[in-house]
Amino acid sequence: MNGLLSVKLQSTALLAVVDAAAGIIVLALLLLLLRTRSRRRSGTTLAAIVCGGVLGWFAAWFVGDVADLFGVPLSTPIWAWTVALFAGLGLVITGFVFLRGRRLLVPALALPLCLVAAAAGINADVGEFPTLRSALGIPLYQPLHSAIQATDAGHGTVGTVTIPAPASHFPARPAMIYLPPVLRTPHPPALPVIEALSGQPGSPENLFTSGHLASVLDAWAAQHHGVAPIVVVPDQLGSPEKNPMCVDSALGNSATYLTVDVPRWIRAHYSVTRAPGGWAIAGFSQGGTCSIQLGAADPSLFGTILDISGELRPGSRSPQEATRTGFAGNSAAYAAAAPSAVLAAHAPYHDLTIIFAAGSEDARYLPWARTLAADATQAGAHTSLIVAPGTGHDWHTVQYVLAKAVPLVARSLGLQ
Repeated sequence: MNGLLSVKLQSTALLAVVDAAAGIIVLALLLLLLRTRSRRRSGTTLAAIVCGGVLGWFAAWFVGDVADLFGVPLSTPIWAWTVALFAGLGLVITGFVFLRGRRLLVPALALPLCLVAAAAGINADVGEFPTLRSALGIPLYQPLHSAIQATDAGHGTVGTVTIPAPASHFPARPAMIYLPPVLRTPHPPALPVIEALSGQPGSPENLFTSGHLASVLDAWAAQHHGVAPIVVVPDQLGSPEKNPMCVDSALGNSATYLTVDVPRWIRAHYSVTRAPGGWAIAGFSQGGTCSIQLGAADPSLFGTILDISGELRPGSRSPQEATRTGFAGNSAAYAAAAPSAVLAAHAPYHDLTIIFAAGSEDARYLPWARTLAADATQAGAHTSLIVAPGTGHDWHTVQYVLAKAVPLVARSLGLQ
């Protein structure tokens, strides 16, 4: 069972097999429907395919551009897979209408294969689910005390922890933590800290399952005698569908949880660097927005910020909705929480490093990253920009950026 759950959903071989199986069965269904002298059946079949494709195009346009359901435009591959899926469904429906007897087995097979092929193609483009286990939502990581016992030599320990919220009372889900190999030695040094945040919707585990964060940290540790930053990934959301916008509000005291409760817990449990030069905050998408909001607002806590595809303003919906739900209708407070406003309010910075990053194909978030980088530079921060080649607002960008940025962050935190 574990072997099946560990199947790599984004492997080229698996995708080729799925696409080939779907293509063969769809072609067989098409030939069955067109091998007739009935112009009505042939015309209906072709019309169903075209109408399905048009409906798929409309669905992608409405979800991605009109409703902006995911807070990011859909990529070209996702548009293509959506159109292809709906066109295939049109063909399948036609097969169920016209075919009889054993021939009904063909559309019955085509239906799940079309769905699986489209889902696999979209997942490969986004990079969200690396394995069947992650796609099914089955937890991969154990509580920290069990994870320590099971950790292989030479690898860091990754496990879940519960970080209480005595100051904020924020209803956080369990956090993830990475402990470098050096912590299993008799006298480990005080280590720097990275507080990292996943996106929304999402969970702390995503940075490890989809972002491959542990592999990047292990690679750094292997070259530095087991030394790497301690990385804590708290839950800044409360649940996948919520967005408290990293402020204290009726949606939850997310800011206090991340800047008071979490750092206190880290200092109480581990020997860590105390000065802000040894602390970083990082995040992807909504988590990237939080990293700027909180890091730029408190340079006495964080000396380094990594903002991967963050937003220009908090909240994934309209400014009006964000102002109403997160700021009690106070438009001035909402405007003050925007990353550019936070940077301007706390300028000039004298020892703050900010790394911005986005995918080269991300038409929305890459310009935002450039804008914020300019604002941060003007505010006195030491800034840099990483552009992931050929990627959009997805986990492929995160994987590329983490591989490039973790060494930069580690050095900024004082590790050589």
